[in-house]
Amino acid sequence: MADHSEVAYTTADGNDYPAHEQTYESSLKLTKYTCVTLVVILALMAIFLT
Repeated sequence: MADHSEVAYTTADGNDYPAHEQTYESSLKLTKYTCVTLVVILALMAIFLT
């Protein structure tokens, strides 16, 4: 049988920080626009459906 007493962790060579930062900025932007869109929809529903 194989000896599995030691855990081998594989790591990436290097860190693509600009790509991570771009992904983070895109996620923040998407979240911001989604929240604004939901607020507008709820406001319009409150105005026109009451």
